[in-house]
Amino acid sequence: MGGMGGLLGKLPGMGQMAEMAQGPGPEKELGKLEALINSMTPKERRKPDIINGSRKRRIAAGAGLQVPDLNRLLKQHKQMQKMMKKAGQKGGMQKMMRGMSGMMGGGGGPGGMGGMGGPGGLPRR
Repeated sequence: MGGMGGLLGKLPGMGQMAEMAQGPGPEKELGKLEALINSMTPKERRKPDIINGSRKRRIAAGAGLQVPDLNRLLKQHKQMQKMMKKAGQKGGMQKMMRGMSGMMGGGGGPGGMGGMGGPGGLPRR
């Protein structure tokens, strides 16, 4: 079947997600992220804003990676924080889901799940 990427590729509007899943290996990427996080002190994990240039070099060296890898992790963390903050606001989760269905090629339809067909995923007539 081709694993998770093959399964995602068969879902409507999920072609881009399938390409990402088949990228450089999600397991390998998670291992790098884990190494970076394990190279941080507990204080740096709690407050990533305190990580300056010399700390970045130490963390990257401890993980056996480069500083740009750490920068990417820190940027993803900031983006996730923003997204979680929006989701916590009144009506934030519904707005996020509507925005995601637009990104995935979804259109109108009940519940904003355009392209998914009728009940049970069957085509509407």
